[in-house]
Amino acid sequence: MDSSPNFLLRDASLGPLLDEFPREKFWEIFYLYQWEGFWNTSLYLRASMDCQKHFQARDDDVILASGLKTGSTWMKALCRSILQQKRHSDEKDEQNEDEDFLAKTHTAHSVTTLEGNAYKGNPHPDLSTIPSPRLFHTHMAYTLLPPSIRDSECKIVYIARSPKDTLVSLWHFINSYTLTDQKEPYPFDKAFESFYNGVHPWGPFWDHILQYWKASLERPHKIMFLKYEDLKRDTRGQVKKLGEFMGRPFGEEDEDEVDKVVWQCSLERLKNLEANKGIFRSSVNEIQKDSFFRLGVVGDWKNHFTEEMADRLDQLTSIKLQGSGLHLD
Repeated sequence: MDSSPNFLLRDASLGPLLDEFPREKFWEIFYLYQWEGFWNTSLYLRASMDCQKHFQARDDDVILASGLKTGSTWMKALCRSILQQKRHSDEKDEQNEDEDFLAKTHTAHSVTTLEGNAYKGNPHPDLSTIPSPRLFHTHMAYTLLPPSIRDSECKIVYIARSPKDTLVSLWHFINSYTLTDQKEPYPFDKAFESFYNGVHPWGPFWDHILQYWKASLERPHKIMFLKYEDLKRDTRGQVKKLGEFMGRPFGEEDEDEVDKVVWQCSLERLKNLEANKGIFRSSVNEIQKDSFFRLGVVGDWKNHFTEEMADRLDQLTSIKLQGSGLHLD
């Protein structure tokens, strides 16, 4: 989901096709439709269909993939910053001339979301003029990706997060929207049940993660599976791994560049940039731009979950991930 607040609107272009999909009311706010096993609003459903049908990947593209509220905004900043660093070359490209791109545009807009900024409302966007290597983002599940992404040599970086912290972040984010018919935060216990049942944008959570996890085991040269918690614990180390994976490795002489990326993309800096202050507005709602940078900590779920909630979600996570080799905090 991109930063535009128009995701609440219904996409009339789908017409009767929407009636063919299972439908659920999400948080008593808007409807979600299930397509190919995953839930979404009609706007993003239409955009995802168009993207799946028309997007043509290049072999040197990098695709950042994530579920909703698992750290994608931070990853956009980090990966674009890494790709823009000048290393082992005297060549000048236009991207690198503007080093502090984060000061000029909201971080959520620093990387184009395929089913958001690119294909939402535009089934045939011209992405051919973007210089290589192109960097895109998507919330689409692995099985929903355009065939050209899966079949080409392009790279995919996937970021996963603890389901408990993901739910808390999702709850705060959706509640940050000021809606005409709902002024009070949606009850957390009801949000918990919806998440538990897999009914949320780009849900179910576990199916989304497992698809990318299994694909990363089968194709480690193509898909890098990263945990938000590891990125928080060792940002410098993970930045180096990202650089290596994306074909922009940091050498021993590049420690200052690693530090620059970490500083440039730190949560505290992003929160205080003017580009990330103010409000996104539409005809139906508005959202504070800084809602994309709330706490960013590990373990905030402890301030929201009851013991029973934590036990239930832990048990479900254990069942869903059983035998996969994947462990989530």
